[in-house]
Amino acid sequence: MIRGKIITADIPRRFFASAGAALARPAVLDATSGPRTQARGLVVFKTHSRNMSGGSGTPLGAIRTDWTRDEIAEIYNRPLVELMFDAATVHRMYHNPREVQQATLLSIKTGGCPETCSYCSQSSKWSKDTKLPAEKLLELDAVYDAALEAHQRGSSRFCMGAAWRGPSQVGPKQFERVLDMVSKIRALGMEVCTTLGMLTADQAHKLKHAGLSCYNHNVDTSPEFYDKITSSRTYEERLDTIGKVRDAGIGVCSGGIIGLGEKKEDRVGLLHTLATLPQHPESVPINALVAVEGTPLHKMGVKGPSGLEMVRCVATARILMPKSNVRLSAGRMEMSFAEQGMCFMAGANSIFAGDKLLTTPNSERDADAEMFEALGLVNKPAFNGKPEPFEIPSDRRESIQKAEEKAALRVEKVASATA
Repeated sequence: MIRGKIITADIPRRFFASAGAALARPAVLDATSGPRTQARGLVVFKTHSRNMSGGSGTPLGAIRTDWTRDEIAEIYNRPLVELMFDAATVHRMYHNPREVQQATLLSIKTGGCPETCSYCSQSSKWSKDTKLPAEKLLELDAVYDAALEAHQRGSSRFCMGAAWRGPSQVGPKQFERVLDMVSKIRALGMEVCTTLGMLTADQAHKLKHAGLSCYNHNVDTSPEFYDKITSSRTYEERLDTIGKVRDAGIGVCSGGIIGLGEKKEDRVGLLHTLATLPQHPESVPINALVAVEGTPLHKMGVKGPSGLEMVRCVATARILMPKSNVRLSAGRMEMSFAEQGMCFMAGANSIFAGDKLLTTPNSERDADAEMFEALGLVNKPAFNGKPEPFEIPSDRRESIQKAEEKAALRVEKVASATA
């Protein structure tokens, strides 16, 4: 190493192939500026920065929030092998290409949602067709036990979803219980994410105070196609909640669903919305439609995307939002190890682990472990390997203690009743 410079040697191509890194020619890069490679236990070689084809003039890996739709369409529609190569190159500028975060998603309140999202089985509007009854919000101890098990099995992020229009729909007591869940699980050293619907500014700040790491609020699709998917809330309302989350200092998790019946232009529109937010989402879930029986999209015969369509969306998202974690989310069960491997090569670095995602099936942990071994992947640690200190706030500690005392009384009553 020479001060201020990083020099890569003229290393045979076979070494790059065996290391799983992008092929690169020798390069000299300024070590004092530009994207840094974050590698833990892995040698990663930086490549020449080059302009994307099509004359956009944007070097690979540049952080931009002013992308135009034409530029995104130009990237999205490139030959897939070239698109994947550039996405893999960008991925290695900011991430360890072998690391994939495992997140666990739990439905803490299932069914009975007043929204009309036509892909979702939890809407009360077609619950008779989906045969999914409304359930009560889970108790603190049950959710904590699920998080503890997920943590022990390798998940570094725990996500909780409630089938609400928003916390305002259910009142303060249930929201307070969710705040207790956030604090107690955050104290395990895990990243904690919730998806509770629309938020007020006050609710967002309370979640931040409780220790929430990230809030999920997907925009689903393009603004133009959105009203074909739901009529119960507007696109602007979704963006408003994302803004409130960001203003509260919480990380943003926002992505969409591929295969809703949209056109390629709508996928470009979805990615344009995400990539032109004032700040890129920390997490970008790319979901494939799982058409649940009884939902409007299932009745319409809408089919989910192919594996290669998912690869194309992941690769484009990686180029547009270089620092974000791109999560390969719902629909993985329909993808082969090879197709998922292409997604990881193209920049996906997070998955949902466990056999269920809210109400839809997911790949089993044993299958994921087999895939990780076959592809040479390793778990991505929470907070990118830099643990963030957290102490449960005093108000939450008192609330948690009361909840635990009530739970102990319930156990005693059950024990005495069966004695």
